[in-house]
Amino acid sequence: MSIIRADFEKMNVNKIRKAKGNKKLTVITAYDALFAKLFEEMADMILVGDSLNMSFAGKKDTLSATLEQMIYHTNAVCTGAPKAFVILDMPFGSYINKDQALSNAVKVYQECPAAAIKIEGGEDRAYIIEHLCKNSIAVMAHIGLMPQYVRSEGGYKVRGKTQKDIDQLIKDALAVEKAGAFCIVIEGVLSEAAKKISQAVSIPTIGIGAGKDTDGQVLVWSDMMGFFEDFKPKFVRHYLDGANLVKEALNNFVNDVQNESFPSKKEEY
Repeated sequence: MSIIRADFEKMNVNKIRKAKGNKKLTVITAYDALFAKLFEEMADMILVGDSLNMSFAGKKDTLSATLEQMIYHTNAVCTGAPKAFVILDMPFGSYINKDQALSNAVKVYQECPAAAIKIEGGEDRAYIIEHLCKNSIAVMAHIGLMPQYVRSEGGYKVRGKTQKDIDQLIKDALAVEKAGAFCIVIEGVLSEAAKKISQAVSIPTIGIGAGKDTDGQVLVWSDMMGFFEDFKPKFVRHYLDGANLVKEALNNFVNDVQNESFPSKKEEY
């Protein structure tokens, strides 16, 4: 059986909006051309997440990622997956106000073929999203647990534990929808709260650590494939034992070199 989706087609913001209630959307991160090419014809969207600062660069959080880094990696992803709907995650400090946000979003559109950008924030950033959308920038919003708020929030805190917080999250979702966002990432939110948020808006919600009742799911590829060994977040399912498979392959290579079985005559010029 082919692992390529039979219904694969080039996605756009209109198709993504229309997916709500019709199909579950799948989103995966990618940071380079090689993996992007592998993901292209199966995932609905590829997110070049600022998570690359942790999974790719080994930093403790996402905050030191730069716009230049994000553009570089997005160009690589778009080269490897030219048919994919690719979203660039705007890094911390790149959208402090609406004018800076627009300037940096224009830079993104001019310097790489990203289909859209993603920014964190709800009601507080709705005016920025509105300004971007009115200037022809497609925006994916991100509410709930927001990694770029980690220092101001005192850590990564699950949201939706009180009715007050649920009400605020719904306000956040409605605000970014009204501002023009074509979909919303909901991260680190109790499942019942995420369900209520998803029901409150008419655009798709993409969950990560938010239960099954969102309109789609996103995972960081190195988490999903079992390459990140430091810890396993509760919301992650491993679909591959990637780290051990790589170690086993490397061990086989080392042994073959040392016992002189590699290269063989067939592998010589």
